[in-house]
Amino acid sequence: MSQPAETTTSAELLRHVIDESEVRGRQLVIIGLCLFFNMLDGFDITAMAVVAGALSGDLLLGPEQLGWIFSSALAGMMLGAMLLAPVSDIVGRRSLVIASLVLVGVSILLTAEAGSFEELVALRFASGLGAGALLASQAALAAEYSPDRYRAAAVAIVTSGYPLGAMMTSVVAAWIMPGYGWRGMFWFGGMLTVAMVVVAWLYIPESLKYLLQRRPEGAVERANRVLASLGAPLIDSLPAPQESAAHASPGFLPGMLMLIRSRHRRATLTLWAAFFLLFSTLYFLMSWIPKLMEDAGYDSAVGRQAFFLFNLGGVLGIYLLSWLSTRWKLSTVVLVLSVLAAAGMAVFAATPGELDLMLGLILAIGITQQGAFTGLYSAAAKVYPTEIRSTGIGWGIGLGRLGAVAGPAVAGYLIAAGLGMSANFYFFALPMAIGGLIAYRLHLR
Repeated sequence: MSQPAETTTSAELLRHVIDESEVRGRQLVIIGLCLFFNMLDGFDITAMAVVAGALSGDLLLGPEQLGWIFSSALAGMMLGAMLLAPVSDIVGRRSLVIASLVLVGVSILLTAEAGSFEELVALRFASGLGAGALLASQAALAAEYSPDRYRAAAVAIVTSGYPLGAMMTSVVAAWIMPGYGWRGMFWFGGMLTVAMVVVAWLYIPESLKYLLQRRPEGAVERANRVLASLGAPLIDSLPAPQESAAHASPGFLPGMLMLIRSRHRRATLTLWAAFFLLFSTLYFLMSWIPKLMEDAGYDSAVGRQAFFLFNLGGVLGIYLLSWLSTRWKLSTVVLVLSVLAAAGMAVFAATPGELDLMLGLILAIGITQQGAFTGLYSAAAKVYPTEIRSTGIGWGIGLGRLGAVAGPAVAGYLIAAGLGMSANFYFFALPMAIGGLIAYRLHLR
């Protein structure tokens, strides 16, 4: 049964089919696949942290070189999110998801065969480009297929895939590395990611919102395939577009300039500084925990266990933030969690040799640090009006990732200079606490 397009606008059709409807099985499949793709991103990008000890010994790499290898992937993620992810608004979410999976999968497979520092830097940068684009495009796809009342929960679930995937690196490493070494980790991740290209091709549809608003060639037929899979009436032609002038996007460059004009300048600079500082601490921990534990004299299995607990804490922290933010002022939640994370890092640094206590602290640091960090995403969404919200979030995350690039690289030089695990934890506790204090100045509910 079809419905004439002129009887409704695209906004009304989306509201009827998705925003105000019950969740259907097809939507759960889409959200579940986006979650799994995010887990693959987490696995592929953080695998280097788990294999760093074995890799550095095999290729004779120093800590400062490891720092740049970690940072190259994160630089790629930054540029992928800022420059490639917006391409999904032109070619569609589905096309970019598939292309990103290809780029990540192939570059990870090639990483398994890398034999030099330069090759690793280039390949990790390429993996990061694909991962950054994939993270943004699949989050948008999950949001656009979620009913309005479940949208925030769906995005939170998909976001939690990255630390879930990072957790899996520890589990998979214990299974693969004894028999296949560090290269086996990348063979596993690369083959699984390439296999997901086929799954995405078969089961990931184009965003219905994209088809109705951008109107690419064959949009009616493609939209009807989506509508049929959702059990919704088909359409004879595309509905009339509807976009409120009050909420129309001003465009890329005008939108970017609006962020730094007088009305939004203070909030923008505050948000960028907080993102930079919390990113630097997060990716110091994400990159160096296993190697620092090994350097401190613990077995590699203990390093993997610590990495697992930190990322388990990250998953718990995302959901803790979601719960606390409904009860407390958002700025207060970010501040409290940031200070607790910094305090936990200082206590961790002061208790070397107390392994059980250290592992418990790593879990607590993961909960509080990643809870505070996730709060900045919500803060960015609240700071800006609708017409520049996407631009504001994208630039906050993108420029903040400069901290993600700097953190692991700086730690590499500190380690090369002779600073051990405790000194590094003390050092990176400072940006964590300062970032929380800066974020508090946003005074967001």
